[in-house]
Amino acid sequence: MGIFHTVDDNEIKSCENTDIYFVRTSDILALEGKNPVVTVEITAQNLPDEWGVFCGLDDALSLLEGLPVDVYAMPEGSIFYRGEPVIRISGHYSDFAKYETSLLGFICHASGIATSAAIIKACAAQRPVYSFGSRRQHPAISRMIERSAWVGGVNGASSTSAPAGIPLAGTMPHAFVMCFEKPLDAWLAFDRHAPGDVPRVMLCDTYCDEKREALDAAKAGASAVRLDTPSSRKGDMRQILEEVRWELDINGFPDVGIFLSGGLTADDILKYRDIVDAFGVGGSIANAQVIDFSLDIVEIEEKIYSKRGKKSGVKEVYEFDNGDHLLLPKGVTPPEDAKPMIKIFIKDGQILTKPDMQKSRARVLSSIENMI
Repeated sequence: MGIFHTVDDNEIKSCENTDIYFVRTSDILALEGKNPVVTVEITAQNLPDEWGVFCGLDDALSLLEGLPVDVYAMPEGSIFYRGEPVIRISGHYSDFAKYETSLLGFICHASGIATSAAIIKACAAQRPVYSFGSRRQHPAISRMIERSAWVGGVNGASSTSAPAGIPLAGTMPHAFVMCFEKPLDAWLAFDRHAPGDVPRVMLCDTYCDEKREALDAAKAGASAVRLDTPSSRKGDMRQILEEVRWELDINGFPDVGIFLSGGLTADDILKYRDIVDAFGVGGSIANAQVIDFSLDIVEIEEKIYSKRGKKSGVKEVYEFDNGDHLLLPKGVTPPEDAKPMIKIFIKDGQILTKPDMQKSRARVLSSIENMI
């Protein structure tokens, strides 16, 4: 055990963090000599929005690798709807029963973050969105947060723990500005010493009226001004943004952008996207509602089964060119123009292919282009 209250990779892989009833279930089934061949499906009956983004498959495959099972799934980054299976597993039940806790945890959390990021990105209408929220979660999972946000379509992340291939982005904290006698000194120091490829985005709401600090920052060479006050000011944020934009334009700085951060929601992005050039989003992505996936048996020894409230039998999901989906029982012939979404990823415990983070993100961006 480490010095922090976290579960390490080995504990997860060896099922030392499972729900206790899976341990008891496995023990009793063994004593009874029962270990049927089953097929299970993972679905969500309810979603925070009309659709979700499937994410976390990479970790799920690493968890199940080496077990005597076959694993089918939607490709990571796929849009899915309620009741559609995103993962299907076939094998002897006791061989993977104890893995359910971690398996669901991986995809429930990652899919929730990716879904929220995708919705916010769609609302931004081509404006860049950056993930600024890893500080809102335990640092042990910051890499997962930033990866999931990236798959969901954000343009960059703030955490240095983000996986390779994700651009790092950040401006400056209020504490930096407050370490100098006045904001102008802080901005000039930043301009002198920050690497050349770092945009000169100056934080402009530490002490004075936003439009005054923004104009001073523009005169000091800012490429954009950052306002971080949507939830901490009692004033009308729309009016503040309009005043800042007016003063920048009328004083000869039409090319200086406005970067907005601070407690933003998808609704805020919709309200301000016509006047804001880029957004930094924290808790709305990092603290996103998890997707409430559940794992259910749909077939036992090749006979269809289901518990109450679930649909029995193995299912296939098909997608049309316009993005519509069709759910059918396995074996039913789909329309000719419908493409199957569920692919095999593990055969007899061996991983056949793993998700590519960049392809997963591209899949999301292509799907959400006209959704909002």
